[in-house]
Amino acid sequence: MHAPIPPLIPSDMLLLAYRSGIFPMADSRDDPEIFWVEPKERAIFPLGEFRMGRSLGKVVKKDRFTVTCDQAFSDVVDACAAPRPGHPESWISRRIAASYAALHDLGHAHSIECWDGGKLVGGLYGVSFDRVFCGESMFSLADNASKVALVWLVALLREAGYEVLDCQFMTDHLASLGAVELEQDGYVKMVEGAKGPARMTLAEAYSSLVGDSAGSGAGAAAAAGEAGALPSPGKLIAQSLTQTS
Repeated sequence: MHAPIPPLIPSDMLLLAYRSGIFPMADSRDDPEIFWVEPKERAIFPLGEFRMGRSLGKVVKKDRFTVTCDQAFSDVVDACAAPRPGHPESWISRRIAASYAALHDLGHAHSIECWDGGKLVGGLYGVSFDRVFCGESMFSLADNASKVALVWLVALLREAGYEVLDCQFMTDHLASLGAVELEQDGYVKMVEGAKGPARMTLAEAYSSLVGDSAGSGAGAAAAAGEAGALPSPGKLIAQSLTQTS
């Protein structure tokens, strides 16, 4: 049995931390304590300059996965926290996960899910406020699943009128997709400049971009596209990324 989860991190404290460029981590899944991280350099995606390579674009357009928004938030967080080769422990403690679940209930944390035949095979989650989305973690159990989730996230954020997509620490993978680094002071100023509500929620952006074409699943949507109906969800998402944000 797991030890009882310590009291949640208050949601207002979490949001204040994110607005200040700070976020919590833990040393292990069952660690009751947290520590606050303020990177000296921050990795972000300029939303208007996201680079979707040709091969990734093909995967997105073919609707290899059925993609949803906020349909399995806790499952995505748990999958992100699961042990990985070379990383038996996770910074996403049960206390942190429960605290993000509370933020999700308040509309300040979201997930993108990738499904294959009803099985959750990839996704990501993060914290949102004003016109800022702070990506926390992603996972993939199938080739390209997390990349597809990221493509969809960028498309939804652009449609919703967000200005900042934070991805915390730079990696070669993120750099290959167009992430750039900036000093922490510059990041905080960028967050400050993105105050105020977005023009729509991520759920509204999802409906605006793909509407009913996503509801019937990838196979049915593709068949509908062949029959001359609406383009498939993936094609609509890919098209949105070729337009000026």
